[in-house]
Amino acid sequence: MEKLQRLPFKARNAVFQRLEQIVDIAAMSKEDRMKYDESIKVYRDKLAVTAYAEEKGRAEGLAEGMEKGLEKGMEKGQEEERLKNARGMKAAGIATDLIAQITGLSPEAVEQLT
Repeated sequence: MEKLQRLPFKARNAVFQRLEQIVDIAAMSKEDRMKYDESIKVYRDKLAVTAYAEEKGRAEGLAEGMEKGLEKGMEKGQEEERLKNARGMKAAGIATDLIAQITGLSPEAVEQLT
């Protein structure tokens, strides 16, 4: 009781409201209590299902995002490698058409390489 008196009014009010809810539940008939318990169970089940679905969605989204990122990174790396090889061939004096054929770059792109 001493602790309750030290609490601010709003906190005391919340404690008494919670106690009132507990008393209301305890005063229910057996049939009403069973209905109440069932509704609480359904509510908690819905919360659990929702939380599971959200977590599963996050995990799937993360996996999909990582896969797309990996693909994009691989493509970028391959493009950089083609450009590097084309620059080396151009520096070695290989014909532009041959460089384009080997690397898959357009002749115009090979010409623009420095």
